[in-house]
Amino acid sequence: MPETETRLVSSRPTGEDAEELTLRPRLLSQMIGQERVKENLAILIEAARARSEALDHVLFYGPPGLGKTTLAHILSNEMQVHLRTTSGPAIERAGDLAAILTNLEPQDVLFIDEIHRLGRAVEEILYPAMEDFALDLVVGKGPSARSIRLQLPRFTVVGATTRLALMTSPLRARFGSVHRLDFYDPPSLEKIVWRAANVLQVTIDEGGVDEIACRARGTPRVALRLLRRVRDFAQVRADGRITRPVSADALALMDIDGLGLDETDRRVLGTIITKFGGGPVGLQTIAASISEEADTIMDVIEPYLLQLGFLDRTPQGRTATALAYAHLGISLPGAPQPRLPEL
Repeated sequence: MPETETRLVSSRPTGEDAEELTLRPRLLSQMIGQERVKENLAILIEAARARSEALDHVLFYGPPGLGKTTLAHILSNEMQVHLRTTSGPAIERAGDLAAILTNLEPQDVLFIDEIHRLGRAVEEILYPAMEDFALDLVVGKGPSARSIRLQLPRFTVVGATTRLALMTSPLRARFGSVHRLDFYDPPSLEKIVWRAANVLQVTIDEGGVDEIACRARGTPRVALRLLRRVRDFAQVRADGRITRPVSADALALMDIDGLGLDETDRRVLGTIITKFGGGPVGLQTIAASISEEADTIMDVIEPYLLQLGFLDRTPQGRTATALAYAHLGISLPGAPQPRLPEL
């Protein structure tokens, strides 16, 4: 890691969409973190190349923002094939999926985000396509209807989901390579921020990088978002240089505390503690109390709170832990205050 401040000056990409494409690694060797997943994928890719075959179907699952979409792009780049991208909610009818499948070329990668939200009729079309590389269609109606089978080129389905439990067992069973993506540790996030800062031509020092990485919730997507917002703050309120004090001031303005919790995270914990005595309390009750979607709490907020040890899931509902009381500065009746996690 660089120990001195880095200063780069050149033209910048226009718009955050262009930046996102620039910041996304293209090859496994460029990706930071997820070492076990990368090692398994490297073997999968090398074996498929040696046999001149399509990759086996791959499924990535885990909290949002950890690199599932990035890995789909990397797989297509490593195999030097086209990537076709869609999502579960976008495929409403079986005919929509059939149109996508019939336009695939040999060894192409079909990336389906939120694959757990595929409809049952669509899944029935996908099963033979993934297993037999064939498309079963019914032509006509009534007594004159007949079934035909179209052969498809061998292709790879890459699925991504934040809710593995909501996928049907037959669909999960058709993926030959299944990988869970875990939260990133601070050193990996620091490397990601350094790389992104150089790509974006941002002036930053080690303290600024460390401050952003520590508050990124173990998630690269969050780290990159914070870097862009701190860059804006430094441009307007400072001299354009991101130091630790500048990062701390910018993140405080966004209500992001030292552990990366934002206002919504603290509202969830505060509601459980102050309104429901620390729990247990049901997810729907929490969602109604803070006017937030239950799915957002489950998919976006809870995973990080669970990782920090601030929240417990019990059969009766969610419970705030002693660490949550300490972080919010609320006394836990009848117990000493525990030591908070070190940054």
